[in-house]
Amino acid sequence: QVQLQESGPGLVKPSQTLSLTCTVSGGSITTNYYYWSWIRQPPGKGLEWIGYIAYSGSTYYSPSLKSRTSISRDTSKNQFTLQLSSVTPEDTAVYYCARAQGGLSGPHEYDYWGQGTQVTVSS
Repeated sequence: QVQLQESGPGLVKPSQTLSLTCTVSGGSITTNYYYWSWIRQPPGKGLEWIGYIAYSGSTYYSPSLKSRTSISRDTSKNQFTLQLSSVTPEDTAVYYCARAQGGLSGPHEYDYWGQGTQVTVSS
């Protein structure tokens, strides 16, 4: 059974960098062909996909967030990390990490999710 757990600060000041870590158990983040994503849900809005890091280590980001987003991994700890820079109150959301099954062309469907973590951007 794969489990994902988000961790990080629940409060970030405007203009700072939001940093969240997802710890994965029950499966390796380097196993073909899984894609490890970050997704968020602002209050009162739908899910917004942020980006992923693939089993190979390659990354892909949402065009609307690409300039502020970085996703990296620590294979020794089986973790992957989201960094979102220059945050504003509009980045306030519940942030989820999730695993997607896929192939060489990319992810197809999500099968495991973390429980989510609330991040509030406020001074």
